[in-house]
Amino acid sequence: MSIVELKDVNFVYGQGTPYEINALKNINLTVEHGSITGLIGHTGSGKSTLVQLLNGLLKPSSGQVLIDGTDIWAEPKKIRDIRFKVGLVMQYPEYQLFDETVRDDIAFGPKNMGLDEEEIKKRVIEAAEFSGLDSALLDKSPFDLSGGQKRRAALAGVMAMNPKLLVLDEPAAGLDPRGRREILGRIRTYGRESGTSVMIVSHSMEDMAKYCDRILVMCGGQLMMEGTCAEVFSRYNELIEVGLDVPQITKIAAALKKHGVDIGDDVYTVNFALARVAEFMGLSLDQIEGRLHHGS
Repeated sequence: MSIVELKDVNFVYGQGTPYEINALKNINLTVEHGSITGLIGHTGSGKSTLVQLLNGLLKPSSGQVLIDGTDIWAEPKKIRDIRFKVGLVMQYPEYQLFDETVRDDIAFGPKNMGLDEEEIKKRVIEAAEFSGLDSALLDKSPFDLSGGQKRRAALAGVMAMNPKLLVLDEPAAGLDPRGRREILGRIRTYGRESGTSVMIVSHSMEDMAKYCDRILVMCGGQLMMEGTCAEVFSRYNELIEVGLDVPQITKIAAALKKHGVDIGDDVYTVNFALARVAEFMGLSLDQIEGRLHHGS
């Protein structure tokens, strides 16, 4: 069974007013248990609206949002419980911090779930470790942390609820390359080790290619395409036509093809490209890497 299923979902802002905006149009999609799914699209494509539907912050104008096979709006009075199953980390999550200490901030969600003190303590420690937050920072004020530390503290606060689905809106926004690698790497490790399904919203195609299993592409409020990284990025011409980007290595592969070196349209990582170049040249991957190392 899928962790998420959207059936004929539409969402209209300002419905029935002169300012009506149809933000989502007939969305049908599924997200599998334990997967890491990327969500890409321009500003205004419907990404943020879609992720807010997943944990009940918004209610669809029509259609169904199912989590673990259950329509989340079947019992509106229980919608609060959905927010424990679907953890949403908004863009710049450090602005979600508000408690006196980092420890209290991370414990906020588990306390609202009605867990006992021992379980709360355990979850705080585990979530801090998963997010890469030093335990020495737990008793500090969240406002005394650096930007990167605040990001990890906010992430830990959602992880501590042990959600079945973790949704992150631009989790690496504003971070330097090292910071991006660390936080996205930890999110991937968390998903793999905990079995939690993860959805990442990002403008970085390199991040999508490196960390995601599947990709959903939004355009004009509609689901333009979905599939594995290879399937989506092999349609790079369509992505570029609507003003979206593709990984740099995919562009290089396309340029090589024009010059008679066809390593495929579905290249989306450097390692994948090296393997294809080795195959094209009739060499082993070790030979290719050796030539690159020696500059030949």
